[in-house]
Amino acid sequence: MTDSEGPDTGEPQGKVRDLAVVAIIGRPNVGKSTLFNRLSGKRIALVDNMPGVTRDRRESDAVLAGAPFRVIDTAGLEDVHDSSLEARMRAQTEQAVRDADVVLFVVDAREGISALDTLVARDLRKQKTPIILVANKAEGRAGISGIGEAYSLGFGAPIAISAEHGEGMGELFDALAPYIDVPRLEGDEDEDDDQEGGSGRIHVAIVGRPNAGKSTLLNALLGEERVLTSPEAGTTRDAISVDFEHAGRALRLIDTAGMRRRARVSERIEQMAVDDALRAIRLAHVVIMVVDAEAVLDKQELTIARWVLEEGRALVIALNKWDIVTDRKASLQRLSDRLQTSLPQVLGIPTITISALRGQRLDALLDDVLKVYDVWNRRVSTGQLNRWLEAMRDAHQPPLAQGRTNKLRYITQVKARPPTFALFLSQPGDLPDSYQRYLVNGLREPFGLVGVPIRLLLRPSSKNPYADEE
Repeated sequence: MTDSEGPDTGEPQGKVRDLAVVAIIGRPNVGKSTLFNRLSGKRIALVDNMPGVTRDRRESDAVLAGAPFRVIDTAGLEDVHDSSLEARMRAQTEQAVRDADVVLFVVDAREGISALDTLVARDLRKQKTPIILVANKAEGRAGISGIGEAYSLGFGAPIAISAEHGEGMGELFDALAPYIDVPRLEGDEDEDDDQEGGSGRIHVAIVGRPNAGKSTLLNALLGEERVLTSPEAGTTRDAISVDFEHAGRALRLIDTAGMRRRARVSERIEQMAVDDALRAIRLAHVVIMVVDAEAVLDKQELTIARWVLEEGRALVIALNKWDIVTDRKASLQRLSDRLQTSLPQVLGIPTITISALRGQRLDALLDDVLKVYDVWNRRVSTGQLNRWLEAMRDAHQPPLAQGRTNKLRYITQVKARPPTFALFLSQPGDLPDSYQRYLVNGLREPFGLVGVPIRLLLRPSSKNPYADEE
């Protein structure tokens, strides 16, 4: 890729900075420049698989979920302290850390944590600037082990992203929100940003297949024809956001384009609309998937639901056009069967029957949105978790690992949104998926985590890592 943007290089042109400054730090070739380009919205920084492409600090204005800030791309940190070019590059990077309001410390989830990552972490801990740990290249299953290893760096739970594919930007925004100037809308002044996420509003994306009734639902909620509706599929193209209140809480409703299977998407405009819908999912807190009650959960709708859950978003299923369903019992049974067989990883997804056209049961739908949002934000104390782990272990011991007992030593919640837990054990690579599902499903009822995705991260430990703190 070549830097062919012309005179607009993204460098500051002598103006005083009035935005928060975010520095991107890490060893060479972890994807810092790719993340810089993603945040700046321009192909400013050169990107190549060869380490050391970036040498000077590069700055640009950036926006994430509507919040503006200044982002700095830095050279890869090497363990060099002489008078060489690499040492001078390191000095530039260290200065960027001192100048920043917050640092994104980027590691490679696919390669795992290297000795140089550990050295970079040691140096960053000496700085006063707040650090956010970012595990890049985390798309798919190949990055799971690296995400777990990243805890050893001592900066808490890593934010799992794919800068190349734009995945995990919602979680990154949540982590950056306390440090950047998140714009407030009229009426937001008294809202708690930490509780309602960045802008002070619960972001609710409305998604589904074409012609499922998404735009009709938005208009019914607002009581006006805010977006165009038509029997013709594909009327909505851009993701339209509207601010709204329900039960005294502020929401931002986002209507999205209908999402068909990629094989059926032929026009470039439609592909862009689908990409926009996927971005809306990534930046949402709760996703309402609108389903035609007479054609419950086909393959594409299951694909959409999996996208939502893999992004860690809370999901509510709205069975629309309920007023014209003839055999309601059979329709509900089909939905229940499909959820149990195709989405067993998330038990108890809220489902509600509505008629967007007639405005039926819309308050109940929004009540479910607020309930599942609160569950998605729930935290469980470490003491409760470890008493629960002991009971789960006594009821069903994990299988032997290479002839030895796989000791489950400790569990703690490392983040919410979605609830994410780190399990310390002697041989994490040998804990079967079936036993991990046993633990995840066992977390739901006792701690009220029904209906939301739960993430379980496995970390190696030969002893209780918090024993000295108890």
